[in-house]
Amino acid sequence: MKRCPQCNRVETDDALAFCRTDGTPLINDSAPTSGEAGTARLGSPAASSEIDTSILSHTTHTVINRDTSSVVSGSSQETHGLTKPKRWKPLIALGALLIILIVVGGYFYTKGKANRPIESVAVLPFENKSGNPDSEYLSDGLAESLIYRLSQLSNLRVSPRSSVFRYKGKEIDAEKIGNELGVDAVMSGRLIQRGDDLTISVDLIDVRNKKTLWGEQFERKMSDLLATQRDIATAISQKLQLKLSGDESKGLTKRYTNDNEAYQLYLKGRFYWNRRTAETLQKAIEQFKAAADKDPGFALAYAGLADCYAILPFYSGKRGTETLPVARSNASKAIELDSSLAEPHTSLILVNNWEWKFAEAETEAKRAIELNPNYATAHHWYSRVLRATGRTDEAWTEIKRANELDPLSMVIINNIAEQYIERGDTKSAMEECRRMIDFDPSFWAAYVNLGTVFVKQGRYAEALIEGQKAVDLAKRSNASLAFVGHIYGRMGRRAEAEGIIKELQARYDKQQADGRDLAVVYAGLDEKDQAFVWLEKAFKDHSCYLAILRLEPSLDSLKSDPRWNELLRRVGV
Repeated sequence: MKRCPQCNRVETDDALAFCRTDGTPLINDSAPTSGEAGTARLGSPAASSEIDTSILSHTTHTVINRDTSSVVSGSSQETHGLTKPKRWKPLIALGALLIILIVVGGYFYTKGKANRPIESVAVLPFENKSGNPDSEYLSDGLAESLIYRLSQLSNLRVSPRSSVFRYKGKEIDAEKIGNELGVDAVMSGRLIQRGDDLTISVDLIDVRNKKTLWGEQFERKMSDLLATQRDIATAISQKLQLKLSGDESKGLTKRYTNDNEAYQLYLKGRFYWNRRTAETLQKAIEQFKAAADKDPGFALAYAGLADCYAILPFYSGKRGTETLPVARSNASKAIELDSSLAEPHTSLILVNNWEWKFAEAETEAKRAIELNPNYATAHHWYSRVLRATGRTDEAWTEIKRANELDPLSMVIINNIAEQYIERGDTKSAMEECRRMIDFDPSFWAAYVNLGTVFVKQGRYAEALIEGQKAVDLAKRSNASLAFVGHIYGRMGRRAEAEGIIKELQARYDKQQADGRDLAVVYAGLDEKDQAFVWLEKAFKDHSCYLAILRLEPSLDSLKSDPRWNELLRRVGV
């Protein structure tokens, strides 16, 4: 028979070594028991004696050190050997219980997560299996249309085009892509066009448990393309376990145009628009115009035109005074035809910003976000307006939200890098630049920002290497040339800097460059008077770039000059 000296619990099982109540080592007890095993024996002389010895100091002056098994002398250790087990044995039991709870809880959490409705999805670029490059606009356009329709659902997060189209032409690993984009489900598709016949295959995979939710093949005619993409969007929403309200269901089945040819022209326009060069933007304008001519009530066609004309100055060198009024007119027409679209309001953010109408730009930003809170471009362009007007904390909130919605967008990450530079955090800026280059080594703006970091650190030779990469990738764009000219000036290589000045001035005379570009080079040469001469020319031209003048780090050396703040005041920022 054994007994616990701490609580007096009696155990008849001699195999037990520790008390089941408090973990204290049991002692042998030959005294008769008057009760059942496991009861405490209170009031007996033996019990009283053991309780006393557990409280009062022992007379011995040696105890065993349990870590080393060596004998340690000293009265301060008198009770340690007896009382230690009652502290750590319960902890072992508690630790085991916690492990069990974590394992069980994790199982039910994972099971619950797998069973909950799909809350996010990525629609990957469709594979063009036709063997005909002319069908590429169809495969890209179908995926983009599905992204657009599914994005109308407020309770579903849809990865934007800029994120998913980075997987175009790559081997599809749905689980890996799902993890990279942070989505629950991934949809992939294949398209084959033979004459007027279309074969469209679609698969929807729940990446949480590697389960195919739905797969279907559609045999259609080109003339059925409009109805087909609506059918696919509706089927996907049903398989995603979405509970649609009346308004949301309309977003999936809404007829933006009833003209199939106009719809195909619109798809071609978006195909060219997404390539972002002066040449492809002009082709996009032609397609959008043709779509609008085919169906004058097709609001998205006018929104496409507004997008093209809003960014044209940055890719073609055209004056904003020439393109922005056309952008505004087409955006207004799109809103007139369909007031529920966020896209034309987003175009007007940019138009108003470039025209130095900052209050109007903010109004359009808030309206676009109200219409579609998940439209990353609206948050991105709103962030630039806020930066331009010195509201840096609000700008940071908006660009981070844009990044959450579109985590692989190079232009959004690029803006994050710019804001790190503005905050003086060159380490974080460099990390973002490296991340962009890893994602897309052909994205020239990342090299400009990386070069800017090196300039800030006085590492001009390294900055020049990055700048020259940007010039090559951007095909000698105005901004990339201006940046390299600025670095040449900082390095004291005047002849090279003046060569770039001549090239940019020749473009300016043809209205293919901006006064801001030449000011950047002169700032590198530390010729402030000439820099302000060219900024004044930009002001007279009502340059778009002056709206974001304070965002140009290559002009930082001018900010201590009184003419700088006076120019900002005249622009309105």
